[in-house]
Amino acid sequence: MRLPYFDLSGKVAIITGGATGIGKGIAIGLAEAGAGIVIAARRLDKCRACCEEIEKKTGVKTLGCRCDVTKPKEIEDLVEEVLKVFGQIDILVNNSGIGGSEKPILKMSDEDWDSVLDTNLKSVFLLSRAVAERMVERGKGGKIINVASIGGVLGWPNMAAYCSSKGGCIQLTRVMAMEWIRYNIQVNAILPGYIETPMNTEFFASEAGKRVIQNNIPMKRLGQMEELKGTAILLASQASSFMTGSAVVVDGGHTVW
Repeated sequence: MRLPYFDLSGKVAIITGGATGIGKGIAIGLAEAGAGIVIAARRLDKCRACCEEIEKKTGVKTLGCRCDVTKPKEIEDLVEEVLKVFGQIDILVNNSGIGGSEKPILKMSDEDWDSVLDTNLKSVFLLSRAVAERMVERGKGGKIINVASIGGVLGWPNMAAYCSSKGGCIQLTRVMAMEWIRYNIQVNAILPGYIETPMNTEFFASEAGKRVIQNNIPMKRLGQMEELKGTAILLASQASSFMTGSAVVVDGGHTVW
């Protein structure tokens, strides 16, 4: 059965923080739907390794780029390189993020706060602005997907900077959606709950991790990357052409328990 409204053939997607974890899973999903893939992260070797894996798996064209998304000059260099190689940008996935140090507010430094907000929120503003400018110039619209978190709607002790950055990301998504609707650019957010990645597998296999799952997730299990791919493909494709400003929660029921 063909599902043309989910077909991303001929599209080009940038995924920040796409070399590992959730970003990599989303990149693979978009590639499986036919999109050309640009992986942008701080370590070029990991970007290129991920691109090689995606090319072998899906056959799509890929590009690995080193980019620190907190630096405007590197963002401009990224956009220019993508346009030089592909000639267009159709989809942007703002996935880069850090958790930051888990400290109570009274023990947080200015640097603790700034490092998280710069990476998780300011970078979304900077890169989305740079890419949207090119989408507007091209005149064919586009899709921007911001990877926020259920931490943006829940309050977690000792995670003030993280929760604030993700809550800000959700609000920024809504504002960008309204400002860019006239250009046929749809902007939506994904709010993942606890998704299993190589970085957290060991913790969630521990007794403490198992308690977190049992006490917080009605489905009593972690989400899997395969369960995020579909959401990303939906928001990147014409199937979501009437969606903008949405915050799509993928959390096994965590936020409604």
